[in-house]
Parts: sequence; C-alpha cells; structure tokens
Amino acid sequence: MLAKTAKIYIAGHRGMVGSAIIRRLQQADYGNLLVRTRQELDLLDQHAVFNFLRAEKPEYIFLAAARVGGILANNTSRGRFIYENLIIQANIIHGAYLAGVRNLCFLGSSCIYPRDCPQPIREEYLLTGPLEQTNEPYAIAKIAGIKLCESYNSQYDSRFFSIMPTNLYGPNDNYDLATSHVLPALIRKAHEARQGGDRELVVWGSGRPRREFLYVDDLADACVFLMEKGVGEGLYNIGVGTDVTIRELAQTVMEVVGFSGEIVFDSSKPDGTLRKLLDVSRLKQLGWQATTPLRQGIEQAYADYLSNLNQRS
Repeated sequence: MLAKTAKIYIAGHRGMVGSAIIRRLQQADYGNLLVRTRQELDLLDQHAVFNFLRAEKPEYIFLAAARVGGILANNTSRGRFIYENLIIQANIIHGAYLAGVRNLCFLGSSCIYPRDCPQPIREEYLLTGPLEQTNEPYAIAKIAGIKLCESYNSQYDSRFFSIMPTNLYGPNDNYDLATSHVLPALIRKAHEARQGGDRELVVWGSGRPRREFLYVDDLADACVFLMEKGVGEGLYNIGVGTDVTIRELAQTVMEVVGFSGEIVFDSSKPDGTLRKLLDVSRLKQLGWQATTPLRQGIEQAYADYLSNLNQRS
C-alpha cells in the first residue's frame, strides 16, 4: 500500500474525473499530489511529457486526461478524438516506463465494447465484435490504451491496469450542448426550459435506449480503492449494475429540476447503442460497489450546475 506521502500524478486534474480523484485522495489524507495545467504541460508534446515524468518521478499515475464528448462531438470530430487520445495515452504510458514509474491506472470508457455484445457486458467481451459507429474512433483509442498497459506489463514488468467506467456525471461536468453527454445536456435543457416557461423538452433519439449512470465521486472512490488494494494488471468495469431508459432519465431530471412540461423525442437524431450495461461483478468480488442512487446523484449534479451558474452571473 502506498504511503500517504507518496507522490501521485493526476493527469487531467481539471476535468470531471480528475478533480473527483483529487477530492477522494485528499479525503484519504494523501498529501503529495502532482498536477499540471494544460498551459504548464501540453500532454500532446512528447518531449515535454517525458521530461516532466523523468524530473518528477511520481510513484503512481492516474491517467484521466482525455479528449471526451457526447454523440455529436464524437461523430463530428472523429479525427481529433482518435489522434489526441492516442497521443496523450502513448506519451504518458511510455513516459512512465522511461521514468521508472511502475504503477499506473488508465481510465477508459464503456464504449470500448462491441455494439451488440451480450448484456450485462463482461470484461472478456472486449474485441469480440464491431464497435458503435458514432464513437468508434474514441473507442479504438481507448482500446489501444488498454493494450499499451497490457503490453508494457508483459515486456517491461510494469504494473499498469485499466478501468472502464460507465456513463459518468456529477460536479465539474461539461454542460455545453454541442459537446456534452446526455445527462448534463438534459439537466441544462430542463433548467433552461423551466426558466424560459417552455412547454416541451426536446430529447435526442427515441427515448428507448437504456443507459447506466455512475456518479463521478463513486468512480473516484473505486480508483482509490483499487490503488490501495495494490491492483497492478487487468481490466475492471466500474458501474452501478443497473440501467434506465433515456425516457426514464429525462423524466427524473425534469422532476429534480422542477420542469413539468412534455418530453418530445427528436427521432432524426441518433440513439447510439440500444443498451450498454456493465457487469460489475469483478470489482464487487474485490469488495467495492457504488453507493450513490441515481436521483440523489442528479440532485447533487443539479446543485453543482446552479452553483456554477451563480458564479458566472
């Protein structure tokens, strides 16, 4: 187990995931946390990353930095999503090896799994079928990250492992409708509909797809749990083990926000994968499971959204 004074580098510390990992590490009294802003360290710059890791020599790395977004962003910025994610991952993973850093946790996404694989999705279903087309470039980049970790463990005796969270939400989320995921987009749309006195909430797709949602602080708790367990290889799904339809999700968001209008589905927009529920038994057998119910998490996320609105006004 790492000492509380161990130097831990959190790549992507300003994002939703990275900032949650920092909160959790601070709660657990880890006091030697290493971070750099994008202005201080460009993770796309190979030499800068290598020099940084050689100079700092962290004992542990959480690789939470990534180019992320929802269906629209993934589908319209395909080149950027595959390129930037491949480069960031390769720079940090290879840089860790060069700097003698043996312990690394790589954060991926549940979109790595085949579009039509059996449900719930087990870790061994990776690479057993075609991917969802709308986010294929991002998924391929994340699969490459998993294989980088496995290959470096095999050749260089490192202790790199990968975690695949389901759909995340919570504090510090992205509410830009052009690039956000479904839940933060619904929170913003419902809030603006209520504020504007609208009668309808327009939701992309048919409302039939089912999705699983994990509060980001639960993900951070799982990350620290695995670090303290000394996990050094493998692939681990992180989720809640249950899912809801997009219609049910929209209804819950409307109740939390206080918008009583009607849901209108825009069938001209894509649904994406019809179901994407993770099998979380591997992590549960180690002794961890999520604790934040969906409605409670949405209430907390909406409070954070309102807080950020008030700060900007």
